[in-house]
Amino acid sequence: MPNPFASIADLPSMLRTPAVRDLAWVLTSPPLLDLSCQRHPLAASDWTAKPWKIADWLCSLDRDPAVLEYWLTQGNDRRLGRHYEQLWQFALTQAPGVSLLGANIPIRVEGHTLGELDLLVQDQDGIHHLEIAVKYYLATGSTEQPVWLGPGARDRLDIKRSHLITKQLPLSTTTEAQALLTCYSEAPVRAWLWMSGYLFYPIDESMQAPQDVNPAHLRGAWYSQMCARNQLSGCWWKLPKQRWLAPATSYEISELYDVSGTSIWPQLIVQLDDYGRESHRAFIVPDSWPDH
Repeated sequence: MPNPFASIADLPSMLRTPAVRDLAWVLTSPPLLDLSCQRHPLAASDWTAKPWKIADWLCSLDRDPAVLEYWLTQGNDRRLGRHYEQLWQFALTQAPGVSLLGANIPIRVEGHTLGELDLLVQDQDGIHHLEIAVKYYLATGSTEQPVWLGPGARDRLDIKRSHLITKQLPLSTTTEAQALLTCYSEAPVRAWLWMSGYLFYPIDESMQAPQDVNPAHLRGAWYSQMCARNQLSGCWWKLPKQRWLAPATSYEISELYDVSGTSIWPQLIVQLDDYGRESHRAFIVPDSWPDH
């Protein structure tokens, strides 16, 4: 399923409040994968048939973001994945025609936690268990069979995809989950996933996108530090991890990337166009990456 709000995908770059821009990106960006088991969490909302209404809502939030910013202060977890989940939860509490029945619902057996259901949603199509994620993967290895790794080289796209499909989605069909879900509704529950994110391709090699990836996925490049010194041109800006979602703008970045510097950690950098909006993004990784 493509994003039903693809027609307003440029909206995040037009907004000023960082939290609202992130929310707009989460709702409008293309999915990373192309699978029959994926479904946009707002697929059956009243907004789907009238995308301009969600645009109006986001613009209104941009003028007065207090309710969203307060929502995002709840809890002590500041990880990017948690921020992504909170944005979806907020949208599902606001969208017409959709009800958020629960989030991060633990499934336990004899005191042991089997896992959590990210979202439990009700709309005109029924009850839905949704697993959501935002991921960034870099291609490495051979051009014929590249391996897609997270920046920290601890996460792999093929393993994450398999875990979602074989472990996380079936969780709502277990006996323990079924017993718990009757507390929310007697209706049958269907399981879906939605993954946002980027794929980053090595600047000096031609690699094909992996199987089951959306042809319209968001993409960037990656350079080793040595390669960046030789090939990177123009002004690039460091993008802190909490700002990895929405495209960057000139009024929220302040630190230029120093091509002569070194870091033991991968760094996400962006280039801006003449209007101060992100035009390119890339990872700079240590020369030894992915071996540390």
